Amino acid sequence: MHDLLTSIRERKLLWLLAFVPLPLLGHSVFHLPSTLLFVLSILAIIPLAALLSLATEQVAERTGDSVGGLLNATLGNLTELIIALAALKAGEYMLVKASIAGAIVTNTLFMTGASFLLGGLKHHVQEFNSGNTRVQVAMLFIAAFGLLIPSAMAAADTHAVPQSLSLVISLLLISAYGLGLVFTLGTHRKFFASGAAHGAGANEHAEHVWPVPLAVGTLLGATVVVALVSEVFVESLTEASAQLGLSPAFVGFIVVAIVGAAAEMVAAFSAARKNRLDLSVGISFGSATQIALFVMPALVLLSYVLGPAPMTLDFWPGAIVMIFIAVFTAALVTATGRSAWFLGVLMLMIYAIFGATLFIIPPAA
Repeated sequence: MHDLLTSIRERKLLWLLAFVPLPLLGHSVFHLPSTLLFVLSILAIIPLAALLSLATEQVAERTGDSVGGLLNATLGNLTELIIALAALKAGEYMLVKASIAGAIVTNTLFMTGASFLLGGLKHHVQEFNSGNTRVQVAMLFIAAFGLLIPSAMAAADTHAVPQSLSLVISLLLISAYGLGLVFTLGTHRKFFASGAAHGAGANEHAEHVWPVPLAVGTLLGATVVVALVSEVFVESLTEASAQLGLSPAFVGFIVVAIVGAAAEMVAAFSAARKNRLDLSVGISFGSATQIALFVMPALVLLSYVLGPAPMTLDFWPGAIVMIFIAVFTAALVTATGRSAWFLGVLMLMIYAIFGATLFIIPPAA
């Protein structure tokens, strides 16, 4: 605990942790206006994301970048899962699908692109293990293809696509994700080690390595609180978006996806600046793969229990196109195992085009 308190004192950004109770109390006790809850939620999520980033770095010091990236992606995606579950219970399936598609595209393009940009501005050229990214991109292609089949059949056929198709595809995607973990962390683990040394700045804050129980406990605790604050954020944002005239697709695809991945983004950006691009790419691609192959099909299964009706994998055509373009772009940019700041700019430009398109031309409900 002393190490945690010392880290909080040394990092001024973590002083904002004082704001964490405010959105929770404002929502459940004082019933503050939605706009104020929105601002307080942002002020709470930022330091929680920084704390989660710090704890992830401490775990990565013990486990290596591959396991550290997977752990951060798993804990970070709990936020997206809780947000999606809340929308699932309310029957807001457009918001659920938009947040899932947005999370895949945001992690693949925005998080990776911003990491390349921030890391490249400091280190000029960076290297990472391209073998790991090739496997992750291949798994994303499987998920995109799994979405394409029911969505294309629903758009082309006059008959309704049976729910059993989405159910079978969901089970296959979860199986693919589990086998992928066995491959990358088990049978072929040595092929997915870091592609470059951490660099001179890799351990600039690692003079005092936390004990494993403290690091893991901080990760779990921060993730739970982030999920609670994110729930308040989404609830206030829903009312605010209705007043601002924003579509559920834009809110889910852009706003919820970025806020839900805030903790992972802080960790990925920090790792890139410290020339630990394997950890950064492991977080961004690992998170996208986990959402596409596990969270998304899990929501289909959970909709049988929690939702007013079973949810299908029938996404609107624009979402399928954006996912495929994001995965294809990631495959091209990461093929060489080297990155520079301009590659990050290109990925961010594509993401900005997607955001502008959804804002100006929202999909039909």
